[in-house]
Amino acid sequence: MTTRDTNWPEGTPCWVDLGVDDIARARAFYGGLFGWEVDEGEEAFGGYASCRKDGQTVAGLMPKMDPNQPSVWTTYLATEDIDATMAKVREAGGQVVAEPMDVGDLGRMAMAVDPGGAFVGFWQGRAHTGFGLANEPGSVTWNENFTRAWKQNQGFYTSVCGWDYDDLSGPGFEYATFKVDGRVAGGIGQLGADMAPEVPPHWETYFKVADTDAAVAEVQRLGGKAIREAWDTPFGRMAAVTDDQGVPFMVMADPEA
Repeated sequence: MTTRDTNWPEGTPCWVDLGVDDIARARAFYGGLFGWEVDEGEEAFGGYASCRKDGQTVAGLMPKMDPNQPSVWTTYLATEDIDATMAKVREAGGQVVAEPMDVGDLGRMAMAVDPGGAFVGFWQGRAHTGFGLANEPGSVTWNENFTRAWKQNQGFYTSVCGWDYDDLSGPGFEYATFKVDGRVAGGIGQLGADMAPEVPPHWETYFKVADTDAAVAEVQRLGGKAIREAWDTPFGRMAAVTDDQGVPFMVMADPEA
């Protein structure tokens, strides 16, 4: 179990949130699947609702501001100085799409697009430091960037976040873990030729579960779908699913002892 009440190290995935058409449905789906307690949402922040597991913050839900905006889980990377980080984004070939802004006394946020085309958020924590709980069933356990500009994106995130990498590539795939202060913090992979061209560059969110097969069954009971049935990896048993509004995410359990 990982719990934290201070800001995460710079460059670490520190938060995820989801904008949806129907926040009441999202509250019911994710509350049912992960056992989250979800706030009613604050009008001052556009109805943004914090989700908690065992009293600790794990994610955010909000109504979409623009109905044409896709519904996706957004990953946020921690930064100590968001203005300086956005300058690095521009210098490294990324695009700032939402300039740094204060979110009450909670912190400062900005949104960017990396050179490969994936949207990513940045968060400078104040009262809200990000995940209070991680790597426990019902919370985020892994974040990874999928791109068609693998090497370029590695250089970008090294320049912006200070990452270095362990290359895990093999025949037919290119993938590396990224490290913050020498510790593995997530992954970055190439969208291969076998992936449909309409699959966009993106950040993927993995939620930890106690039992992957049971979680997939519960996703389907709640109105979601299995995109790819559960399979085993050295890192755990995982599955690709969508919620009942079509939002994709991953579920993953620890490998069997």
